[in-house]
Amino acid sequence: MNYIEIGQRIRKYRKQQNLSQEELAEKIGISTTHMSHIETGSTKLSLPVLVDLAKNLNVKTDWLLFDESYLDNTEAVKLLEQVISLLK
Repeated sequence: MNYIEIGQRIRKYRKQQNLSQEELAEKIGISTTHMSHIETGSTKLSLPVLVDLAKNLNVKTDWLLFDESYLDNTEAVKLLEQVISLLK
């Protein structure tokens, strides 16, 4: 896992919600310092924190863990599988 990229995605969604690090940290019950470390990728985040972040940012956990190109490819594969099953 690339924690730097995860942190960058968290920062992107936080800014889209017009939240400061302090506000988001308070919502999920962690320190501002810990929030900063998550966004810079200098610390690993726990599963409960990841889930709380996703809930408070109104995004899926997948969106935080994976980049958009990965998600786009995953959706394309699912669509192709559906089409193939219909053709059988």
